[in-house]
Amino acid sequence: MTGSPIFAPWRDRIDDVAPAVLVIGGFMSSPPMYRGLRRLLLERDVPEVVIAQLWMPDWMLAAGRGQGAIAARAGRALLDASTASAASEASAGAPVLVVGHSAGGVIARILTSPEPFEGRRMNASGRIGAIVTLGSPQMFDAEGRSAERMGATSRWANRHVPGAFAAPRTGYLCVGSDAIVGSSSGDRKARRIDRFYRGVVAAPEGASIRGDGVTPLAAALLPGVESIVLHDAEHANVIARHWYGDADHVDAWWPRAVAVWRDALRARVGASG
Repeated sequence: MTGSPIFAPWRDRIDDVAPAVLVIGGFMSSPPMYRGLRRLLLERDVPEVVIAQLWMPDWMLAAGRGQGAIAARAGRALLDASTASAASEASAGAPVLVVGHSAGGVIARILTSPEPFEGRRMNASGRIGAIVTLGSPQMFDAEGRSAERMGATSRWANRHVPGAFAAPRTGYLCVGSDAIVGSSSGDRKARRIDRFYRGVVAAPEGASIRGDGVTPLAAALLPGVESIVLHDAEHANVIARHWYGDADHVDAWWPRAVAVWRDALRARVGASG
């Protein structure tokens, strides 16, 4: 999957077009979990929202076989979103704005890679106007077999599509949270979260670590990429009281996401002009 749609009237009206959105869900999620986020985006004048058809059984298989099939499914969803953009008067064929939650944000970056990922060549940065990641485990620096297994996909992304790899023609925005503290000296919940966080990031013994309950803040932010830190957002979109896709949090990151997307469109026009 390469290139971008030929139909591109958006180039003459960047300030007026609205992005078609692709949502790529996180590990062990299923599309219905993102219906609320889809509704909120549609209420904010997004003309089309496509949710990648990644289901819990797909993620279960990926845990043993690797995430190549996950990336391929996300790639097919990107083609669907590109088609929706081309058919929409409001989007006018503009490159898609991709929102990746948790592991979905890492997969979104992999879609831009010119190098094959587990035998699948994506090279789809031409179709992606911006990548917005929500609590995505971008950076793994913990050691041990468990950390190596958990972070394999992120490490691949950081080798082949590091940081803002496809900028400025593709915009990037990382959204993380420092709402939940993990601490080895805290209560049972804080100790459990501390152990989980330390499977992702290295930290001095006894130091507390902040994150969203799953992804430490330090792991959610990419070097050289604009970021937004929320102070009360939790990771999960099912059991959490407040997650990244709640209305108040969407209002905190969505306007900036659109601005980053428009800046990338302007960079494309400038590069070709």
